[in-house]
Amino acid sequence: MKRRDLIRYGGSGLLASVATNWFGNEKVNAQTINSLQIQWLGHSCFLFTGNGIRILVNPFRNLGCTAGYKSSQISADLVLISSYLFDEGAADNLPGNPKVLFDPGDYEFKGIQFKGISIPHDREGGRRFGNNIAWRWTQNSINILHMGGAAGTIALEQKILMGSPDIAFIPVGGTAKTYTPEEALIALQSLSPKVAIPTQYLTKAADTKACEIVSVDKFLALAKDYQVRRLEGNAMSLKKSDLPKSGTVIRVFNEAGLIVSPTKPTTPTTNPKTL
Repeated sequence: MKRRDLIRYGGSGLLASVATNWFGNEKVNAQTINSLQIQWLGHSCFLFTGNGIRILVNPFRNLGCTAGYKSSQISADLVLISSYLFDEGAADNLPGNPKVLFDPGDYEFKGIQFKGISIPHDREGGRRFGNNIAWRWTQNSINILHMGGAAGTIALEQKILMGSPDIAFIPVGGTAKTYTPEEALIALQSLSPKVAIPTQYLTKAADTKACEIVSVDKFLALAKDYQVRRLEGNAMSLKKSDLPKSGTVIRVFNEAGLIVSPTKPTTPTTNPKTL
């Protein structure tokens, strides 16, 4: 239970906060201190570096839609999990023994407030795939909302909890577990972030025999009224001053450099929640 000892505060009131020191022997420059570094590792997995903290969201197992990606098992201080399915929630055996959050609620870590917001992982009120956790926090003065694998409609109460994100990570690939491109566009219109990042769509990393999601191009075709920028790599640096003054910009990371030859699907490990 070492990775599960982050103390939660919620309905019972504030209990405690915990902190870890990321810097160690890591060389930190002015760009790292003043801006938020965002690195895409594939599917809905991202690494956020800023305020001296490395936050890893949704590490995955290499099978199905993520079969050909490089490993997401990298060092971080805090890990946020949206759901535990065969290709999601691979938080076991991560290097550095990070803290892990996987339930809805309010948390504090090294002075940063995190809110986990429950939303169905299917279109049946969670009866098929359970609930997904959308994560909201502020890092380097940027309000972040990661929708994970949401498939349910954003209700008024959830919209209030999600607030006004500067940058929102929205699944667009479809199937029974996540938004279709059409549903993703509705979510985008509802949230009105300043920057939108599509996630969980078909790439060359997929084992196409075990992956039914569609490409990001289907979503972008529907979002033709938005400004779209395709990035040259799989990482970007973002400051508060970089955000558009009005409207929403859609940014799409480049999958080149993330993908190795697709591998044979591996047998899922034990659900980390049972360890």
